[in-house]
Amino acid sequence: MRLQWKIWTVFLGLAVAGCDDTARIPDTYFLPEQAVIGAASSPQGMSGTFAMTVRSVAWAEGKLFLDSEEDYRDPRNLSVVISPAVADALTERFGDKPEHYLLHRQIAVSGTAEKVQIVFVVNGRETSKYYFQTHLRLATPNHISIMK
Repeated sequence: MRLQWKIWTVFLGLAVAGCDDTARIPDTYFLPEQAVIGAASSPQGMSGTFAMTVRSVAWAEGKLFLDSEEDYRDPRNLSVVISPAVADALTERFGDKPEHYLLHRQIAVSGTAEKVQIVFVVNGRETSKYYFQTHLRLATPNHISIMK
């Protein structure tokens, strides 16, 4: 398992080495791709500080989602999940709603990335089909910062 993690880390490092988005990210921060792999590898998830560019935002089920990919269903996506209370606190902090202020910004978020099963619902009923997403629940407003 450790060798597999090292191989993926090297692969991801090479894959993102030329990306402008990651050029200024400190080595102590994890990228969304590392969060996805780490969350899938451990039932407890992966804890740390994660850096990402917010490429899409959406309100769903009463929560705000900040996504590292334009398509939230992309397997490489890391979703930062924000409760309404924390979203309100971020509005006070930033002077604008977080879904507006944080879109297209590079952020750092501390917490635990977890693999979450998403069940498909058809006509209001759950089906037997599902897929997985990687979520990081923002516990408090001070666990997020703007990098650029």
